[in-house]
Amino acid sequence: MEKQLLTLTVNGQPYELYINPKTLLVEVIRDHIGLTGTKRGCSTVSCGSCTVMLNGMAVKSCSILAMQAEGAQVTTIEGLEQTGELAPIQKAFIDHGAFQCGFCTSGMIMTAQALLDENPNPTEWEIREGIEGNICRCTGYNSIVRAIDATAKGNYKEV
Repeated sequence: MEKQLLTLTVNGQPYELYINPKTLLVEVIRDHIGLTGTKRGCSTVSCGSCTVMLNGMAVKSCSILAMQAEGAQVTTIEGLEQTGELAPIQKAFIDHGAFQCGFCTSGMIMTAQALLDENPNPTEWEIREGIEGNICRCTGYNSIVRAIDATAKGNYKEV
């Protein structure tokens, strides 16, 4: 199959890549661009470890053909930090111990950030509903919910 030109912006940096049109967005992010914070978990759109923001919306990058992101703005976990500082949601995850093994963490943070961008003051129920597409096998979700709530309220420590 003939490769096609993909142009997109990832974390503010423009890219032009020639890829197989069947290549998934998660593969472009990890294998072509080299950003490994986005995880390949299940490859069945079930776990959410591969969540990134595509034009500001949280998507599971294992379910998107990279060519569907033509001309798009993609934000990965690496793109949340600004000027060398972690984003508030990242700081809150550390402060509240909202991770154990860490495998789901980047996808969970990206989903949480998209939730907070859409609803800056979610209730606990809205937080739980907002992250239901992300699986964490270690934490039991309570610390994750507390971290997202703390971020919404501005209650996180500077790390």
